[in-house]
Amino acid sequence: MRAKATLNREYTISSVDKRVYGSFLEHMGRAVYTGIYEPGHENADKDGFRTDVLDMVRDLDMPIVRYPGGNFVSAYRWEDGIGPREERPVRLDLAWRTRETNQVGVNEFADWAKLAGTEMMLAMNLGSRGLDDARNFLEYCNHPGGTYWSDLRSKHGYKEPHNVRIWCLGNEMDGPWQVGHKSAAEYGHLANEVSKAFKYFDKTLETVVCGSSNDKMKTYPEWEATVLEASYDSVDYISLHKYFGNEEQDTLNYYAKAIELDRYIVTIGGVIDYIKAKKRSKRDVKICFDEWNVWYHDRKEDGERIASWDWPEAPPLLEELYNLEDAIFVGSLLNVFIRRSDRVKIACMAQLVNVIAPILTKAGGPAWRQSIYYPLQYASKYGRGTALTVAQSGPTYDCEVAQDVPYLDLSAVLHEDGKSIAVFAINRSLDEPLGLTVDLQGFKGAKIVEHQMLAGDDLKARNSVEDQNRIVPKSGKELTMDDTGTLVGSLPPRSYHFVLLSVASA
Repeated sequence: MRAKATLNREYTISSVDKRVYGSFLEHMGRAVYTGIYEPGHENADKDGFRTDVLDMVRDLDMPIVRYPGGNFVSAYRWEDGIGPREERPVRLDLAWRTRETNQVGVNEFADWAKLAGTEMMLAMNLGSRGLDDARNFLEYCNHPGGTYWSDLRSKHGYKEPHNVRIWCLGNEMDGPWQVGHKSAAEYGHLANEVSKAFKYFDKTLETVVCGSSNDKMKTYPEWEATVLEASYDSVDYISLHKYFGNEEQDTLNYYAKAIELDRYIVTIGGVIDYIKAKKRSKRDVKICFDEWNVWYHDRKEDGERIASWDWPEAPPLLEELYNLEDAIFVGSLLNVFIRRSDRVKIACMAQLVNVIAPILTKAGGPAWRQSIYYPLQYASKYGRGTALTVAQSGPTYDCEVAQDVPYLDLSAVLHEDGKSIAVFAINRSLDEPLGLTVDLQGFKGAKIVEHQMLAGDDLKARNSVEDQNRIVPKSGKELTMDDTGTLVGSLPPRSYHFVLLSVASA
């Protein structure tokens, strides 16, 4: 098999917003407690944050993290997580049937975000609460001082405002499972009013209105049209969520599900354009894909456990153990976000630690990287700049999800200095190498600076606390530059590749 791709310096898609490589922390399972925060751990700092986890997060160059939910936020009182810890109430979390101690709240998250070098994206409760609670939350976080809520923040030891720039207007409000679930019409009206109020406070703030919690919802995509009809003039993004799995144990069909993500983005892009035209608006609303990941390995069992347990505190939950197969697929999802960078400006892998996460920890023990950590790391570090249009041809296959699925999945980003290109390539074939030719038009003096790959014979192989480096990137030697400045070589079956090329500036 052989595939060809062409990249041209003049044919570009869009600037890639660095926030497309974000993540998410919810008060769920062990994401927070014994995840990022574990006082008494040998690696904990003076504030109880695990420095081994912080090191791994910093190595991801994580640009933004959404907090504190998720389903958790729809019944959350943000006031419970401020002030002296000994005075904070313990509450029942209805979303995951657990007890929340509130030992970590918005101020602690702000401290952690600074240590991690990431931007805060806060979600507000528009399920069981409303406009007044939201604007009080904003005043507490962002106003310099001289008012009740800002002075209370100062009293709690945070004189300087947190200056949070982006706010999520609730979470998955289309879902009947959500505490405070609303119809599209009533939610759209409420979200619009909250967004307007936030921009009365500061017109430079960005707000994210809830779109569909997945593309299989009965209300999709009518939900988006109704919500945007009510809120288009005040919001900046519409959120989308989607999780993926290989329940059928059909790897080629699993890999093709990246096409479902692409369809989802294209469809909602069309809804946005429709509402924009209907309103004769000059504004552009973009997509914030603030929950995405692989989630299926123990999903059914976790649901049964949640229904049966008696309000435990930070129990293990949704601790997916990812394998090589999942890492290659995650690389494909990231390629979609790069190729759709004109629409998707923010995306958050859900979640960051322990809960369907690239990082796992053992309470009182070590932290380690899962297989999916690596494609996210390479995309975050090197996938910033301008997405290049990829023209490609090559062999395809048919499956349940789609027909004519290309074995080659490739995206490319020209860095801001114009002197280097990051190429992310996948061979979806399970048994055949894929010959590859990448024609670099308008780029001179191309050289391979780095080539890393994830590949192996066992797609089910994964990292564990006992064997933390079973799935790690290895240097690739399968690609070279020929005399014409063309990237040539062969991609092994079942493989993900990151290739960094240096090129002469234009």
